[in-house]
Amino acid sequence: MSHNYETQRRETYATFKEAGKAVKLPKEAVVDYLFFIEELDASWTVLEKTLQAAGFKTRRHKDGMTIIASYGPIPVTPEDIWKHERTATTIALKHDFYPDGWELAE
Repeated sequence: MSHNYETQRRETYATFKEAGKAVKLPKEAVVDYLFFIEELDASWTVLEKTLQAAGFKTRRHKDGMTIIASYGPIPVTPEDIWKHERTATTIALKHDFYPDGWELAE
């Protein structure tokens, strides 16, 4: 089954809109993109190296099922967030990891 990037983009824009209603968003921030492992034999190391080569910093979440790919600081706009989310998602899907949202890094 192919990934629906348009649905993901709409969700990103909707999340951004809701977040902006709840709190004042900064002009720039590091954004954390979350990806969960789908296949247990997927290579964390290869995914991390590929994301790092694309400019992301990576770390594994303590849940043991999620990788966090951080990028930035970037302008906090839905367009900029989506641009990097799409890049990270394209990489992650090739390595059997699937998108699980984004958040502004603390």
